[in-house]
Amino acid sequence: MRHELDIADVEARTKIRAKYLRALENEEFGVLPGPTTVRSFIRTYAELLGLDPHPLVEQFRSESEQREEAEVQPMPAPARGGDRRERRERRPTPPSRVGRGGPSPLAMIAGTILVVLVALAIIGLIGGEDEGGKESSSSEGQNAQSDRGRRPEPRPRRRRQAARNVATLNVAPTVPTYVCVDTGPGTEVLFEGTLASSRRFRAKRVRLNLGKTSARLTANGKAVPLEPSPTPVGYDVTPTRVQPLEAGQRPCA
Repeated sequence: MRHELDIADVEARTKIRAKYLRALENEEFGVLPGPTTVRSFIRTYAELLGLDPHPLVEQFRSESEQREEAEVQPMPAPARGGDRRERRERRPTPPSRVGRGGPSPLAMIAGTILVVLVALAIIGLIGGEDEGGKESSSSEGQNAQSDRGRRPEPRPRRRRQAARNVATLNVAPTVPTYVCVDTGPGTEVLFEGTLASSRRFRAKRVRLNLGKTSARLTANGKAVPLEPSPTPVGYDVTPTRVQPLEAGQRPCA
């Protein structure tokens, strides 16, 4: 799998801000925070690159102490009558260059990063086409599997079909009224008695015996027209039709 290593990647993996990483590489010590924090930066950066952090930290500690001593030491007063060359020769050597026995740790880190970036670039150029084809094929396969996983099951359709196969009858009496309901000849009675409030019945088939027409009937969502009368009525309700029942065919008759 291809990897890219740049300053943003190092920042994300080490939690060191990019401006401090650049300051480490460019030896801009004025931008960096205190020596303790800088030593922690060097240790984390070196461990990311697979380097031993201890000698790098010790070298930075030594150079930091030398810089502090040089900053505390007073500048020698220029001799009267001396020329400019003599004053330049007496200037202290910059502390960042004193006592170096080899390359600085920051230069070693920058060099290592450069080598890693070049190696990754070569690997990417050689294997880019093959990996691109494999990644595209793998991505298409994963997208197909994901699409198959997202396909909704046809449960809502089955529920709608089941709802269409059920008859619904709502009885809302305006005054207490005798009601008897079953689901067909010879079936068990769902309700028998005086009904004073609205009630709904659901089944594949609903048969109603209404003591008087002092009620509002709704069958399968549609109102059933009734003329107010003390005469009993009956209905046979299925999902597709509402049919009146003769007196001898009504439930509980």
